[in-house]
Amino acid sequence: MSWIEIIAVIFSVMYTVLAIKENIWCWAAAVISVSLYMYLCIDAKLYAETGLQVFYFCMNIFGFWQWKYGKNNHELPLSELSFNKHLIAIGLASILVFILGYSLEKNTDASLPYLDSFTTIFSIMATFMVARKIVSNWAYWIIIDAVSIYLYYTKGFKLTAGLFLVYTLLAAWGLFKWNKEYSYAKSL
Repeated sequence: MSWIEIIAVIFSVMYTVLAIKENIWCWAAAVISVSLYMYLCIDAKLYAETGLQVFYFCMNIFGFWQWKYGKNNHELPLSELSFNKHLIAIGLASILVFILGYSLEKNTDASLPYLDSFTTIFSIMATFMVARKIVSNWAYWIIIDAVSIYLYYTKGFKLTAGLFLVYTLLAAWGLFKWNKEYSYAKSL
């Protein structure tokens, strides 16, 4: 555990709590967090996760823009995907997990290439869903975060593994809160 990891964890929790509350400043907290995690992942040879942090950095800017101007220059409302769109997304993501995992396994000294690829690819998908305020993003995060606990714990990032335990619980809270708000908005 390093001071960089501690600061990254603090800003990561800030991001998640602010996102659950639909506070646009969640994206600023995320910029700080992902910048620190980029460094940590490079050092741990988690190359897919490093790429994910770069992606998150870009998505933080996109997410801020979407939340502020995403609906015809108005604040973006909560929405949901159809069952068929979820199936397509999961199918495509699963194929990409295999391709990335295989590539990392054959071409790098990556540690846990398929697990690293799973958390990376599905996190990309879920992050797009957060940026578009799709309610079910939180269900994906529950699974991703639970798998990430093991990934980070095995790499010695015990505090980060603890963070992902907190993330799992926060994702459950986010799913409940956004579902409730979405149901209420649909009833109006």
